[in-house]
Amino acid sequence: MTTIEDLIILSRYYGANPDYVIAGGGNTSLKDKTTLWVKGSGTTLADIAAEGFVKMDRGKLAQIWEKTYPEDPARREAAVLTDMMAAKMPGEEQKRPSVETLLHDILPFALVIHTHPALVNGLTCSAGGAGEARNLFGERALWIPEINPGYTLSRAVKDVLDGRSGDPAAIIFLQNHGVFVGADTPEKIREIYRYIMDTLGSKIVREPDFSGKTPQYGPSAPAAAVLADLAGSAGSAPGAGTAVFERNREIAALVEDAAAFYPVSSAYTPDHIVYSGSAPLFIDTGNTPEKDLAEPIGDAWKTHLKKTGRPPKIVALRGVGVFGVGPSEKAARLALELFTDAAKVAVYSQAFGGPRFMAADKIDFINNWEVEHYRSKVSG
Repeated sequence: MTTIEDLIILSRYYGANPDYVIAGGGNTSLKDKTTLWVKGSGTTLADIAAEGFVKMDRGKLAQIWEKTYPEDPARREAAVLTDMMAAKMPGEEQKRPSVETLLHDILPFALVIHTHPALVNGLTCSAGGAGEARNLFGERALWIPEINPGYTLSRAVKDVLDGRSGDPAAIIFLQNHGVFVGADTPEKIREIYRYIMDTLGSKIVREPDFSGKTPQYGPSAPAAAVLADLAGSAGSAPGAGTAVFERNREIAALVEDAAAFYPVSSAYTPDHIVYSGSAPLFIDTGNTPEKDLAEPIGDAWKTHLKKTGRPPKIVALRGVGVFGVGPSEKAARLALELFTDAAKVAVYSQAFGGPRFMAADKIDFINNWEVEHYRSKVSG
């Protein structure tokens, strides 16, 4: 019988491997006939313990499908969240279940492991992803077109499962999101993930090249100071921001000019939005001396803020490199980490027809969704 200890071991195994999960991404679960143990929102898989999971009453979760919710997406998700919170078992009152709880519950497997590998998202965030998924995985996998996470996603998957005959699909690829894998034993979960990664790996055109790293604060120190001040003034502690610099061969190629930067110029998945933003700021400072960078960087920052309504979490300077910026060092480093992941996705997508960003309305939904504001707050 599969136990909570099995779930903890699997969760930590995938959560500690950046090839599968970064920061607080991903979620996992275990179920029996009456109870679902699902990762709590804001927890991290890499070091999760038993208390990091939320015990849910499956009978109460099933009742959610019998209800009619508002058409407005924000109101609908808020109402569903209220009902999910009411489905927690006694003693779980202070916890918040994963936004994907309903999806975990409806999948007909004891174990469900949801991750966001860059290699997988090279497929799910590509122009030809749907066709390539059919060619490579056939009936073993489902492909779910881009859709808002939460109840809307769970509803779409449930409709597909209800209309499907034969064996249940153990692999669900979510366009511009990631993959769900289900099985009844830890061994089978690992086997399926190896199959997915080996199959996709065999199709990759090239690997991203992150060698040739430049020291963190080299010649770009003046720009870092300017961006740190701007990030601090945009946060809750004016003047206390941080800018973390990165340059390597892959990033150097991306910042050659605006055209080269295009493959990382928008958001691939909800996690990229949460941690590194949906609109990286690319600044062409021309031949401006480093000592005079404050004005052009400040002007570009203000223009970006006016256009998007939020400060950038990633700032790229043409010919220099990329900065993760935020009100804290943790937030800045997470932004840079997810940007690097986006660079990987861009490279891997070349094998499947080239990059495909999230649709504008889906980006807006994540930017304004209370659930993701909560997750960002907890993680940053």
